[in-house]
Amino acid sequence: MKELDTQKTIELLNQIMEFELAGVVRYTHYSLMVTGPNRLPIVEFFQAQASESLLHAQESGEILTGLEGHPSQRIAPIEETNQHAVRDLLQESLNHEQKALVLYKQLLEVVSGARVYLEEFARTQIGQEERHNLVIKKMLRDFS
Repeated sequence: MKELDTQKTIELLNQIMEFELAGVVRYTHYSLMVTGPNRLPIVEFFQAQASESLLHAQESGEILTGLEGHPSQRIAPIEETNQHAVRDLLQESLNHEQKALVLYKQLLEVVSGARVYLEEFARTQIGQEERHNLVIKKMLRDFS
């Protein structure tokens, strides 16, 4: 097994935590902005995404502090287009999920071969982010 680059791992976990916390704000905002006849299931979807983002931030923070890191109190920048049609919100969500996928892949690259638990965590998160990408892409298909 290779040596874990603890500092790089902590830095990435902090970035992930900040990004996931931004997701909480993003998805909460989206859930409040949805209007129209299909509002309720879409609001539920965004609320579930917000809850999951919080869980991911907490899990990342637990690992980070387990590695003797100090969790950031910041959130990542949140891009706001001020376009609140459901299609726009879903497209912004897809962009967000794709960036999350990149961060988790970076984490996997750093921890691979060093810690099985960290590898499994990263792989699980990658799987979840890939699934989110597929779900959002399917939701976007119905718009013409």
